[in-house]
Amino acid sequence: MVRGSSLVADPIADEKGCKRDIAEFKKLGVNTVRVYTVDNTANHDACMSALDDAGIYLVLDVNTPKYSLNRAQPAMSYNDVYLQSVFATIDTFQKYSNVLAFFSGNEVINDDASTSCAPYVKAVTRDMRQYIKSRGYRQIPVGYSAADVSSNRKQMADYMNCGTDDVRSDFFAFNDYSWCDPSSFKTSGWDQKVQNFSDYSIPLFLSEYGCNTNTRKFEEVASLYSTDMTSVFSGGLVYEYSEEGSKYGLVTLNGDSVNENDDFNALKSAFAGQSNPSGDGGYKANGSPSKCPPASADWNVTTDSLPTMPSPAQKYLKSGAGTGPGLSGPGSQSAGTPSDNFQSGGSSSSSPSGKPKSGAAGLRPDIVATSAWCVVLVLASSLLGASTFL
Repeated sequence: MVRGSSLVADPIADEKGCKRDIAEFKKLGVNTVRVYTVDNTANHDACMSALDDAGIYLVLDVNTPKYSLNRAQPAMSYNDVYLQSVFATIDTFQKYSNVLAFFSGNEVINDDASTSCAPYVKAVTRDMRQYIKSRGYRQIPVGYSAADVSSNRKQMADYMNCGTDDVRSDFFAFNDYSWCDPSSFKTSGWDQKVQNFSDYSIPLFLSEYGCNTNTRKFEEVASLYSTDMTSVFSGGLVYEYSEEGSKYGLVTLNGDSVNENDDFNALKSAFAGQSNPSGDGGYKANGSPSKCPPASADWNVTTDSLPTMPSPAQKYLKSGAGTGPGLSGPGSQSAGTPSDNFQSGGSSSSSPSGKPKSGAAGLRPDIVATSAWCVVLVLASSLLGASTFL
Protein backbone atom coordinates (compact mmCIF):
# COMPACT_ATOMS: atom_id res chain seq x y z
CA MET A 1 0.00 0.00 0.00
CA VAL A 2 1.29 3.42 -0.86
CA ARG A 3 1.23 6.12 1.75
CA GLY A 4 -1.09 9.00 0.95
CA SER A 5 -3.38 6.78 -1.11
CA SER A 6 -6.57 4.94 -0.13
CA LEU A 7 -5.91 2.39 -2.86
CA VAL A 8 -4.86 -1.05 -1.61
CA ALA A 9 -3.30 -3.14 -4.34
CA ASP A 10 -0.88 -6.02 -4.67
CA PRO A 11 1.71 -5.17 -7.35
CA ILE A 12 3.24 -8.64 -7.19
CA ALA A 13 -0.06 -10.20 -8.28
CA ASP A 14 -0.16 -7.96 -11.37
CA GLU A 15 2.08 -9.75 -13.87
CA LYS A 16 1.77 -7.14 -16.61
CA GLY A 17 2.38 -4.20 -14.29
CA CYS A 18 5.21 -6.04 -12.56
CA LYS A 19 7.10 -6.65 -15.79
CA ARG A 20 6.52 -3.03 -16.83
CA ASP A 21 8.06 -1.85 -13.57
CA ILE A 22 10.96 -4.30 -13.61
CA ALA A 23 12.20 -2.63 -16.79
CA GLU A 24 12.45 0.61 -14.79
CA PHE A 25 14.08 -1.11 -11.82
CA LYS A 26 16.78 -2.43 -14.14
CA LYS A 27 17.45 1.05 -15.47
CA LEU A 28 18.04 2.21 -11.90
CA GLY A 29 20.28 -0.77 -11.15
CA VAL A 30 18.45 -1.76 -7.98
CA ASN A 31 18.74 -5.17 -6.34
CA THR A 32 15.82 -5.11 -3.91
CA VAL A 33 12.26 -3.83 -3.78
CA ARG A 34 10.04 -3.34 -0.76
CA VAL A 35 6.31 -4.01 -0.99
CA TYR A 36 4.00 -2.79 1.77
CA THR A 37 0.83 -4.81 1.11
CA VAL A 38 0.13 -8.10 -0.64
CA ASP A 39 -2.87 -10.37 -1.09
CA ASN A 40 -1.98 -13.65 0.61
CA THR A 41 -4.60 -15.51 -1.46
CA ALA A 42 -3.24 -14.40 -4.86
CA ASN A 43 -0.74 -16.12 -7.13
CA HIS A 44 2.62 -14.35 -7.30
CA ASP A 45 4.65 -16.86 -9.30
CA ALA A 46 5.01 -14.85 -12.50
CA CYS A 47 6.15 -11.61 -10.89
CA MET A 48 8.46 -13.28 -8.39
CA SER A 49 10.05 -15.27 -11.21
CA ALA A 50 10.49 -12.12 -13.29
CA LEU A 51 12.07 -10.33 -10.33
CA ASP A 52 14.38 -13.28 -9.78
CA ASP A 53 15.40 -13.33 -13.43
CA ALA A 54 16.28 -9.64 -13.07
CA GLY A 55 18.39 -10.34 -9.97
CA ILE A 56 15.99 -8.46 -7.69
CA TYR A 57 15.13 -9.43 -4.13
CA LEU A 58 11.91 -8.66 -2.25
CA VAL A 59 11.62 -7.26 1.27
CA LEU A 60 7.99 -7.78 2.25
CA ASP A 61 5.73 -6.21 4.86
CA VAL A 62 3.37 -8.90 6.20
CA ASN A 63 0.62 -6.54 7.38
CA THR A 64 -2.38 -5.08 5.58
CA PRO A 65 -4.65 -2.19 6.62
CA LYS A 66 -7.20 -4.65 8.05
CA TYR A 67 -4.73 -7.12 9.52
CA SER A 68 -2.17 -5.27 11.61
CA LEU A 69 -1.43 -4.11 15.14
CA ASN A 70 -3.50 -1.14 16.28
CA ARG A 71 -1.28 1.23 18.26
CA ALA A 72 -4.35 2.47 20.15
CA GLN A 73 -5.24 -1.09 21.24
CA PRO A 74 -2.14 -3.25 20.89
CA ALA A 75 -3.24 -5.96 23.34
CA MET A 76 -6.59 -6.53 21.63
CA SER A 77 -5.18 -6.41 18.11
CA TYR A 78 -2.43 -8.93 18.91
CA ASN A 79 -4.67 -11.95 18.46
CA ASP A 80 -4.92 -15.29 16.68
CA VAL A 81 -6.91 -13.94 13.72
CA TYR A 82 -4.17 -11.40 13.03
CA LEU A 83 -1.39 -13.98 13.35
CA GLN A 84 -3.21 -16.37 10.99
CA SER A 85 -3.02 -13.70 8.29
CA VAL A 86 0.65 -13.00 9.03
CA PHE A 87 1.55 -16.69 8.94
CA ALA A 88 -0.47 -17.22 5.75
CA THR A 89 1.59 -14.49 4.09
CA ILE A 90 4.78 -16.25 5.17
CA ASP A 91 3.40 -19.52 3.74
CA THR A 92 2.67 -17.79 0.44
CA PHE A 93 6.11 -16.22 0.00
CA GLN A 94 8.57 -18.55 1.73
CA LYS A 95 8.91 -20.66 -1.41
CA TYR A 96 10.49 -17.85 -3.40
CA SER A 97 14.26 -17.86 -3.04
CA ASN A 98 14.47 -14.13 -3.77
CA VAL A 99 12.47 -13.15 -0.69
CA LEU A 100 15.21 -11.38 1.23
CA ALA A 101 13.38 -10.56 4.46
CA PHE A 102 10.04 -9.87 6.14
CA PHE A 103 9.04 -6.72 8.01
CA SER A 104 6.90 -7.50 11.06
CA GLY A 105 5.62 -3.93 11.22
CA ASN A 106 6.10 -0.39 9.97
CA GLU A 107 6.03 2.69 12.23
CA VAL A 108 3.68 1.14 14.78
CA ILE A 109 5.45 3.38 17.30
CA ASN A 110 5.42 7.00 16.14
CA ASP A 111 5.75 8.98 19.38
CA ASP A 112 6.67 8.49 23.04
CA ALA A 113 3.17 7.46 24.12
CA SER A 114 2.98 4.63 21.62
CA THR A 115 6.19 3.01 22.90
CA SER A 116 3.83 0.90 25.04
CA CYS A 117 3.24 -1.07 21.80
CA ALA A 118 6.85 -2.25 21.72
CA PRO A 119 6.25 -5.61 23.48
CA TYR A 120 3.60 -6.49 20.90
CA VAL A 121 5.81 -5.53 17.96
CA LYS A 122 8.57 -7.68 19.41
CA ALA A 123 6.13 -10.53 20.06
CA VAL A 124 4.99 -10.54 16.42
CA THR A 125 8.63 -10.60 15.29
CA ARG A 126 9.32 -13.51 17.67
CA ASP A 127 6.22 -15.37 16.47
CA MET A 128 7.18 -14.97 12.80
CA ARG A 129 10.67 -16.29 13.43
CA GLN A 130 9.26 -19.20 15.44
CA TYR A 131 6.72 -19.99 12.72
CA ILE A 132 9.39 -20.05 10.00
CA LYS A 133 11.51 -22.41 12.10
CA SER A 134 8.61 -24.65 13.17
CA ARG A 135 7.39 -25.08 9.60
CA GLY A 136 10.86 -26.10 8.45
CA TYR A 137 11.24 -23.21 6.02
CA ARG A 138 14.58 -21.80 5.00
CA GLN A 139 15.93 -19.12 7.33
CA ILE A 140 14.32 -15.86 6.20
CA PRO A 141 15.30 -12.79 8.28
CA VAL A 142 12.53 -10.98 10.17
CA GLY A 143 12.84 -7.41 11.44
CA TYR A 144 11.01 -4.16 12.09
CA SER A 145 10.78 -0.86 10.19
CA ALA A 146 10.69 1.98 12.73
CA ALA A 147 9.73 5.63 12.50
CA ASP A 148 12.64 8.03 12.96
CA VAL A 149 11.53 9.39 16.35
CA SER A 150 14.63 10.92 17.93
CA SER A 151 13.45 10.39 21.51
CA ASN A 152 13.01 6.62 21.18
CA ARG A 153 14.80 5.53 17.98
CA LYS A 154 17.77 4.02 19.82
CA GLN A 155 15.62 2.53 22.58
CA MET A 156 13.51 0.68 20.03
CA ALA A 157 16.60 -0.56 18.22
CA ASP A 158 18.12 -1.85 21.46
CA TYR A 159 14.80 -3.35 22.54
CA MET A 160 14.53 -5.39 19.35
CA ASN A 161 18.08 -6.67 19.89
CA CYS A 162 17.99 -7.49 23.61
CA GLY A 163 17.16 -10.66 25.47
CA THR A 164 17.46 -14.30 24.55
CA ASP A 165 18.10 -15.44 20.99
CA ASP A 166 14.51 -16.53 20.42
CA VAL A 167 13.13 -13.01 20.97
CA ARG A 168 15.80 -10.92 19.27
CA SER A 169 15.17 -9.51 15.82
CA ASP A 170 17.27 -10.57 12.83
CA PHE A 171 17.73 -6.95 11.72
CA PHE A 172 16.48 -3.45 12.46
CA ALA A 173 15.61 -0.62 10.08
CA PHE A 174 14.17 2.86 10.35
CA ASN A 175 12.62 5.40 7.98
CA ASP A 176 14.81 8.50 7.73
CA TYR A 177 14.08 11.81 5.99
CA SER A 178 16.64 13.96 7.77
CA TRP A 179 18.94 14.47 4.76
CA CYS A 180 17.25 17.14 2.63
CA ASP A 181 19.36 18.36 -0.30
CA PRO A 182 21.47 20.40 -0.18
CA SER A 183 22.98 18.81 2.91
CA SER A 184 25.96 16.80 4.09
CA PHE A 185 26.92 13.85 6.26
CA LYS A 186 27.27 16.14 9.28
CA THR A 187 24.55 18.70 8.55
CA SER A 188 21.95 15.95 8.17
CA GLY A 189 22.93 14.38 11.48
CA TRP A 190 23.82 11.10 9.82
CA ASP A 191 27.26 11.26 11.41
CA GLN A 192 25.62 11.11 14.84
CA LYS A 193 23.44 8.18 13.81
CA VAL A 194 26.52 6.28 12.71
CA GLN A 195 28.15 7.06 16.04
CA ASN A 196 25.05 6.08 18.03
CA PHE A 197 24.84 2.70 16.31
CA SER A 198 28.56 1.96 16.06
CA ASP A 199 28.27 -0.98 18.48
CA TYR A 200 24.94 -2.30 17.22
CA SER A 201 25.22 -6.01 16.58
CA ILE A 202 22.55 -6.91 14.01
CA PRO A 203 22.18 -5.63 10.43
CA LEU A 204 20.87 -2.07 10.27
CA PHE A 205 19.57 -0.17 7.25
CA LEU A 206 17.26 2.66 6.21
CA SER A 207 13.85 1.21 5.37
CA GLU A 208 12.85 4.51 3.72
CA TYR A 209 14.79 7.62 2.74
CA GLY A 210 14.59 10.44 0.21
CA CYS A 211 13.50 13.80 1.66
CA ASN A 212 11.51 15.81 -0.89
CA THR A 213 11.48 19.20 0.85
CA ASN A 214 13.75 20.59 -1.88
CA THR A 215 14.82 19.32 -5.29
CA ARG A 216 15.98 15.77 -4.78
CA LYS A 217 19.50 15.13 -6.01
CA PHE A 218 19.99 12.07 -3.80
CA GLU A 219 23.38 13.29 -2.65
CA GLU A 220 22.95 11.13 0.44
CA VAL A 221 23.54 8.01 -1.67
CA ALA A 222 27.26 8.79 -1.84
CA SER A 223 27.51 8.92 1.96
CA LEU A 224 25.32 5.88 2.52
CA TYR A 225 27.61 3.68 0.44
CA SER A 226 30.88 5.25 1.55
CA THR A 227 33.20 4.15 4.33
CA ASP A 228 31.57 6.84 6.48
CA MET A 229 28.61 4.50 6.90
CA THR A 230 29.15 1.01 5.51
CA SER A 231 30.60 -0.42 8.72
CA VAL A 232 27.31 0.40 10.48
CA PHE A 233 24.52 0.79 7.89
CA SER A 234 23.68 -1.74 5.20
CA GLY A 235 22.29 0.69 2.64
CA GLY A 236 18.66 1.67 2.34
CA LEU A 237 15.41 1.87 0.39
CA VAL A 238 14.41 5.01 -1.46
CA TYR A 239 10.77 6.05 -1.07
CA GLU A 240 8.98 5.69 -3.48
CA TYR A 241 8.66 4.21 -6.97
CA SER A 242 5.35 5.53 -8.34
CA GLU A 243 3.82 8.95 -7.71
CA GLU A 244 0.77 8.66 -5.45
CA GLY A 245 0.11 12.31 -4.69
CA SER A 246 2.80 12.87 -2.07
CA LYS A 247 5.51 14.06 -4.50
CA TYR A 248 7.86 11.20 -3.64
CA GLY A 249 7.35 9.18 -6.81
CA LEU A 250 10.25 8.47 -9.14
CA VAL A 251 7.85 7.72 -11.97
CA THR A 252 4.25 8.52 -12.90
CA LEU A 253 2.20 5.56 -14.09
CA ASN A 254 -0.62 5.82 -16.59
CA GLY A 255 -1.84 2.39 -17.58
CA ASP A 256 0.94 0.69 -19.51
CA SER A 257 3.00 3.85 -19.86
CA VAL A 258 5.69 5.04 -17.46
CA ASN A 259 6.87 8.63 -17.30
CA GLU A 260 10.23 8.97 -15.58
CA ASN A 261 10.25 12.02 -13.32
CA ASP A 262 13.32 14.18 -12.68
CA ASP A 263 13.87 12.30 -9.42
CA PHE A 264 14.25 9.05 -11.37
CA ASN A 265 17.19 10.36 -13.36
CA ALA A 266 18.75 11.95 -10.28
CA LEU A 267 18.61 8.64 -8.42
CA LYS A 268 19.86 6.71 -11.43
CA SER A 269 22.91 8.96 -11.61
CA ALA A 270 23.49 8.71 -7.86
CA PHE A 271 23.35 4.90 -7.93
CA ALA A 272 25.59 4.71 -11.01
CA GLY A 273 28.33 6.54 -9.13
CA GLN A 274 28.53 3.94 -6.37
CA SER A 275 30.20 0.57 -6.06
CA ASN A 276 29.90 -2.23 -3.55
CA PRO A 277 32.03 -1.87 -0.41
CA SER A 278 35.23 -3.86 -0.60
CA GLY A 279 35.46 -7.11 1.32
CA ASP A 280 32.75 -7.58 3.92
CA GLY A 281 31.92 -3.88 4.20
CA GLY A 282 33.21 -3.80 7.78
CA TYR A 283 30.51 -5.85 9.50
CA LYS A 284 31.05 -6.99 13.08
CA ALA A 285 31.50 -10.73 13.26
CA ASN A 286 30.84 -11.16 16.98
CA GLY A 287 28.53 -8.39 18.14
CA SER A 288 26.85 -8.79 21.52
CA PRO A 289 23.12 -8.37 22.23
CA SER A 290 21.96 -4.94 23.34
CA LYS A 291 20.78 -4.15 26.85
CA CYS A 292 17.02 -3.76 27.15
CA PRO A 293 16.32 -0.04 27.70
CA PRO A 294 14.95 0.97 31.12
CA ALA A 295 11.57 2.66 31.44
CA SER A 296 11.70 6.45 31.17
CA ALA A 297 9.62 9.46 30.20
CA ASP A 298 10.10 8.62 26.52
CA TRP A 299 10.11 4.82 26.81
CA ASN A 300 6.87 3.44 28.24
CA VAL A 301 7.90 -0.20 28.65
CA THR A 302 8.13 -1.37 32.24
CA THR A 303 8.94 -5.06 31.77
CA ASP A 304 11.22 -7.11 29.56
CA SER A 305 8.59 -9.87 29.39
CA LEU A 306 6.58 -10.33 26.20
CA PRO A 307 2.98 -11.38 25.60
CA THR A 308 2.74 -15.09 24.85
CA MET A 309 1.42 -16.20 21.50
CA PRO A 310 -2.41 -16.31 21.70
CA SER A 311 -3.31 -19.93 22.45
CA PRO A 312 -5.56 -20.51 19.38
CA ALA A 313 -2.66 -19.45 17.13
CA GLN A 314 -0.24 -22.02 18.49
CA LYS A 315 -1.75 -24.80 16.40
CA TYR A 316 -0.48 -23.07 13.26
CA LEU A 317 3.09 -23.89 14.26
CA LYS A 318 2.35 -27.57 13.53
CA SER A 319 -0.50 -27.51 11.05
CA GLY A 320 0.27 -24.37 9.06
CA ALA A 321 -1.90 -21.28 8.76
CA GLY A 322 -4.12 -22.41 5.92
CA THR A 323 -5.73 -20.00 3.48
CA GLY A 324 -5.25 -16.34 4.36
CA PRO A 325 -7.98 -13.68 4.38
CA GLY A 326 -6.53 -11.73 1.47
CA LEU A 327 -7.33 -8.04 1.10
CA SER A 328 -11.10 -8.47 1.36
CA GLY A 329 -11.29 -10.21 4.73
CA PRO A 330 -13.30 -8.61 7.59
CA GLY A 331 -10.20 -7.62 9.56
CA SER A 332 -8.54 -8.69 12.79
CA GLN A 333 -8.03 -5.69 15.04
CA SER A 334 -11.07 -6.36 17.24
CA ALA A 335 -11.50 -10.04 16.41
CA GLY A 336 -10.07 -13.24 17.76
CA THR A 337 -8.44 -14.20 21.03
CA PRO A 338 -5.64 -12.01 22.42
CA SER A 339 -2.70 -13.14 24.52
CA ASP A 340 -3.52 -13.99 28.13
CA ASN A 341 -0.06 -13.92 29.66
CA PHE A 342 3.44 -12.44 29.55
CA GLN A 343 6.62 -14.49 29.67
CA SER A 344 10.24 -13.61 30.20
CA GLY A 345 12.46 -13.26 27.19
CA GLY A 346 14.45 -10.10 27.64
CA SER A 347 17.25 -8.99 29.88
CA SER A 348 18.18 -5.53 31.11
CA SER A 349 21.23 -6.74 32.99
CA SER A 350 24.68 -5.41 32.33
CA SER A 351 25.49 -8.76 30.72
CA PRO A 352 22.85 -9.16 28.02
CA SER A 353 21.64 -12.69 27.37
CA GLY A 354 21.75 -14.33 23.99
CA LYS A 355 24.50 -15.41 21.64
CA PRO A 356 26.36 -12.86 19.55
CA LYS A 357 24.98 -12.17 16.09
CA SER A 358 26.95 -10.49 13.40
CA GLY A 359 26.00 -7.07 12.56
CA ALA A 360 26.75 -5.12 9.94
CA ALA A 361 27.10 -3.43 7.00
CA GLY A 362 26.47 -5.56 4.17
CA LEU A 363 23.10 -5.72 2.36
CA ARG A 364 24.11 -5.63 -1.40
CA PRO A 365 23.52 -2.26 -3.30
CA ASP A 366 20.43 -2.05 -5.57
CA ILE A 367 16.45 -1.41 -4.74
CA VAL A 368 12.65 0.16 -5.58
CA ALA A 369 8.69 0.53 -4.78
CA THR A 370 5.18 1.44 -6.50
CA SER A 371 1.60 1.52 -5.31
CA ALA A 372 3.37 -0.76 -3.04
CA TRP A 373 6.97 -0.83 -4.26
CA CYS A 374 9.80 1.09 -2.55
CA VAL A 375 13.18 1.73 -4.32
CA VAL A 376 16.31 0.54 -2.62
CA LEU A 377 20.00 0.17 -2.91
CA VAL A 378 20.78 -2.29 -0.15
CA LEU A 379 23.99 -4.09 0.64
CA ALA A 380 22.27 -7.46 0.69
CA SER A 381 25.20 -9.56 1.82
CA SER A 382 24.49 -8.82 5.49
CA LEU A 383 20.98 -10.10 5.23
CA LEU A 384 21.79 -13.11 3.08
CA GLY A 385 25.09 -14.39 4.44
CA ALA A 386 24.57 -17.08 7.03
CA SER A 387 27.71 -15.99 8.83
CA THR A 388 26.45 -12.46 8.87
CA PHE A 389 22.81 -12.72 9.74
CA LEU A 390 22.09 -15.95 11.51
